[in-house]
Amino acid sequence: MMTQDSAIKRKIAPGKTGGLIESIFRCKWSLTVLDLITNDIKRPGEMVRTVEGLSTKVLNDCLRTNVKFGILEKQSFAEIPPRVEYHFTEYGQRFVAIIQQIQKLEDEMIQL
Repeated sequence: MMTQDSAIKRKIAPGKTGGLIESIFRCKWSLTVLDLITNDIKRPGEMVRTVEGLSTKVLNDCLRTNVKFGILEKQSFAEIPPRVEYHFTEYGQRFVAIIQQIQKLEDEMIQL
């Protein structure tokens, strides 16, 4: 039983963790983009063609945010036409592993 003194009085997400998650997932496409890269779809043009409703502008914003947080790294190739691919950083691989664990929990909840 919770007493009034032990009740959580915070009305915002916990510090750094909450801020990171909110910043990354403010874009509704973040999980989709991470899933595409997990499934070896690494080029922005291919991502836009694969997902109906995903615009180039929104994708670029989402990719930029994930690069900023160190989840993805951008690899540019000196070719004509230019080619860009996105890959998970070591930190990004750990981050996605956590997301996959959350997905497993959600799948288990649905089966209950």
